[in-house]
Amino acid sequence: MDIDAFVAAHRPVWDRLEHLVKHRSTLTGAEVDELVDLYQRVSTHLSIVRSASSDAMLAGRLSALVARARSAVTGAHTPAWRELTRFFTVSFPVVAYRARWWWLATAVACVAVSWLLGAWVAGDPQVQASVASPEEITRLVEHDFADYYSEHPAASFAGQVWINNAWVSAQVIIFAILLGLPIPFVLWQNVSNVGVSAGLMASRDKLDIFFGLITPHGLLELTAVFLAAAVGMRLGWTVIDPGPRRRVEALAEQGRAVMTVALALVAVLFVSGLIEAFVTPSGLPTAVRIGIGVLAEGAFLAYVVVFGRRALRQNETGDLERAPDVAPTA
Repeated sequence: MDIDAFVAAHRPVWDRLEHLVKHRSTLTGAEVDELVDLYQRVSTHLSIVRSASSDAMLAGRLSALVARARSAVTGAHTPAWRELTRFFTVSFPVVAYRARWWWLATAVACVAVSWLLGAWVAGDPQVQASVASPEEITRLVEHDFADYYSEHPAASFAGQVWINNAWVSAQVIIFAILLGLPIPFVLWQNVSNVGVSAGLMASRDKLDIFFGLITPHGLLELTAVFLAAAVGMRLGWTVIDPGPRRRVEALAEQGRAVMTVALALVAVLFVSGLIEAFVTPSGLPTAVRIGIGVLAEGAFLAYVVVFGRRALRQNETGDLERAPDVAPTA
């Protein structure tokens, strides 16, 4: 690209934008529209300069101008409550809904592995002996498994559970940076723990206690972890199949989607932690405790489907980056 010709052709546009930014407090309606249009155009010029020229001074000047223009264009901020409402009614559910097949496949695979591992442990005394001694297994199934949910005050236990679950989800979110490759190992660590515990409980005919204690909070908790893993692995797949977009653009969009899920799951796991701390160890009948867990799980899935499908039909992507920063160019 002939940078001198490019500068000569577009300098009047840059000068005009700089003039409008300086006098933004006195602009007419038509001049405000012109400001937005020129902001888009100069943002595009900056993108072209960065990709086709090594002129650092020109790129620096345009970057400063675009930053000032962005401040002028976006100076009137949407109220925080509206942004929060949009996040939970559009951004998060549409990201989760778009990842539904990855999410479902992750859940099915993990449940299948956990079930097979539990059946293997329950049916083979040698495997049980390799896991723990008979005395340790007896202590686990008779006392330790149930006592875990009631040995600490409910409020502090809720905090511990929330931090632990958030850490597991954070691991799969962080590993999305590595294109999701370590995520299956993180999932294996968690589903193997569940499978081995279930197998040991089943070996002593305590499977009813196992499901009675793990189901109320486990449904929502594992669903959240599976979702985090799904969007993380989907990010890795974007490298292989970016679709009709450029690979960098697809990765950026999917990366922001991963962050959307990370933020929303803080709230989801908080609810799961409250259930685990206050419902799981409570004196409520087992059917009631399980019913609360099923209700929470159903409400979450219905929320994702209803709001996510509606947002998808409106061509929403859940992308947190929605500013009109570029204009078409040839």
